[in-house]
Amino acid sequence: MATSEQAKNQKSENAGKSDKKQTAGVYVYGIVPADVEPGDDATGVADGKVDVVTGGDIAALVSAMSVDRPLGKPEDLRAHANVLDGTSRVAPVLPLRFGAVLTDADAVKEELLAAHADEFAAALEQLEGKAQYVVKGRYVEQVILREILDENEQAAQLRDEIRDKSEDAGRQARMALGELVNNAIAGKREEDTRKTVEALGDLTDSVNRREPTHEEEAVQVAVLADVDRQDQLEEAVGKLDEEWDGRVEIKLLGPMAAYDFVVTQNPEGQG
Repeated sequence: MATSEQAKNQKSENAGKSDKKQTAGVYVYGIVPADVEPGDDATGVADGKVDVVTGGDIAALVSAMSVDRPLGKPEDLRAHANVLDGTSRVAPVLPLRFGAVLTDADAVKEELLAAHADEFAAALEQLEGKAQYVVKGRYVEQVILREILDENEQAAQLRDEIRDKSEDAGRQARMALGELVNNAIAGKREEDTRKTVEALGDLTDSVNRREPTHEEEAVQVAVLADVDRQDQLEEAVGKLDEEWDGRVEIKLLGPMAAYDFVVTQNPEGQG
């Protein structure tokens, strides 16, 4: 029989274990084939070491973290993307949305991997050898404005009308010119996006035309493509850059996880 002092110490120890259990968690990045192994230097959210939890033929990329630590810092988002994008260079990966935290490795196996085994395996098979790339382009402001003024007589007249007027006197004309320019850019964006998709041609499996995130955005297109065709993608984007010489600043980003095509939902009640 334990003494009152021993009982007190045991109670304190159990409480400590309970607290520790409550604060421990497993952050989940995405789903990969079971034979994928993260690099020794792979660093995840909160500087956690990236590991895998395996269930049959599939696995989850994970790292340990405290559930008391709030998520959402810019460095957390970057770490989440870095783990997934780094993996996409060597293996198919199904990204989970940012913020998925489960209680422990057993929960990852049962609530995530076992519960969706067939779905995940089929999606990974479809992604074998593929990754997402993003083509982003932005108009060079002075060049595109000059192009619009050269093409649109009304815009040129409004420009001349406000040239020698004070801000107050030319307010209406400036508003009219601004609306006209925005509409012209929207039309050019539609045409240049179409041209970009055509230029990528048979190099892509799927295409997602993203909504513009900046008023001077020329194109933002996400594509799913074979990783071994990256050189051809770069060549196609390079030809567009030459054609648009000085008019659009364009670049190819990737490879990255297929966020636009196969984002996996977080486990119910998580993240």
